[in-house]
Amino acid sequence: MKTLMRAAAALAASAAPALALAQFAMVPAAQCAQPQPSQQQVEQEYRIEASRHLYRCYPARVFRGRLPPLLYGVMMAEIDLDAQGNVVGVTTVRRPAAAEVDPWIQAMVRRASPFPAPAAFPGGTLRFTETFFVDRTGQFQTFTLTEGQR
Repeated sequence: MKTLMRAAAALAASAAPALALAQFAMVPAAQCAQPQPSQQQVEQEYRIEASRHLYRCYPARVFRGRLPPLLYGVMMAEIDLDAQGNVVGVTTVRRPAAAEVDPWIQAMVRRASPFPAPAAFPGGTLRFTETFFVDRTGQFQTFTLTEGQR
């Protein structure tokens, strides 16, 4: 009986990382419409529009409410947009502890392209940073629109 219990515990422990990896194995298709050009002239204000755009693109992947105290991954990315709001680059500034989160976030940002065109910025291009808080369920919040932690 003890052997059976140990085997069940070992199986459950080994399945936990695989379950967490499965949440990040597929990048969902973006569900957002073509955004209107942004009239924001300040990066912080533009980031609000960009985060809202991401939330509209992935409504099922947005964590609603306050995040749990232990997050699966925290990632900071630098996002480069051209004059039409197309993503021309996503660079990881702070890597998450869970390596599978990095390519998942990068792919989601790229699939959400185009973002609202940064028309009011010099040259119409923009580079901004955003931090992503990721739960083990495969849901996220951005720092810009976070509801905090429990």
